[in-house]
Amino acid sequence: MFGSVGFPELMFIFVIALVLFGPRQLPNIGKSLGRAMAEFKRASNEFKRTIEEEVATDEIKSVQRELQQTAADVKEALKGEPPQKPDEQHSAPSRVEEPASTQESE
Repeated sequence: MFGSVGFPELMFIFVIALVLFGPRQLPNIGKSLGRAMAEFKRASNEFKRTIEEEVATDEIKSVQRELQQTAADVKEALKGEPPQKPDEQHSAPSRVEEPASTQESE
């Protein structure tokens, strides 16, 4: 509905403001409007930063809970099992197949 405001529209708004407020009040109104916009931008940036920090904190807490749950699951799984020696963990009996002996042909 409201597209981009071009130069003719800005001139029309300026003329209407000049008629309504007069040439003496227009600079003061412009300053006040500029300050208000700067304050609004500052407040919106602060709000955005706060929301991003809260989301990051929530994600960190979620990962921390998952890690604690995983650690608890691992402790529960290892409960009652004898601890393995480091060399026993990776050494499984391997079955090496010998190549079939070839018959000597005469």
